Amino acid sequence: MELLGNNYKVLYDKGSETVTFNGSLRLNGTEEYAPILQLLRDVIEGNPSRITLNFMHLNTLNSSGISMLSKFIIEMRKKTIHLMILGSNNIPWQGQALKNLQRLMPALHLQIL
Repeated sequence: MELLGNNYKVLYDKGSETVTFNGSLRLNGTEEYAPILQLLRDVIEGNPSRITLNFMHLNTLNSSGISMLSKFIIEMRKKTIHLMILGSNNIPWQGQALKNLQRLMPALHLQIL
């Protein structure tokens, strides 16, 4: 599965159970983030044992995007799927924002490299 926008790409690799985010996500509101949230929901609908969200190449994420991810993380708490989030120390927003996601789901594994 793949979503392409003007400045971003979201790609799901079923083999590695990884959703990779690339580019810059500055969409307006929950309506514009709905296809991304649906892709994430479709991934967990298959009930994999684990999934990885890779943000290492996502340069920008606005508050609407963080809200969408927070909503997804809260939904994930009801599942028994192991969740790993990968981030980059080289992208300023990721450190604090991704740690806040971990507060919503303490069982998730967060790696900021």
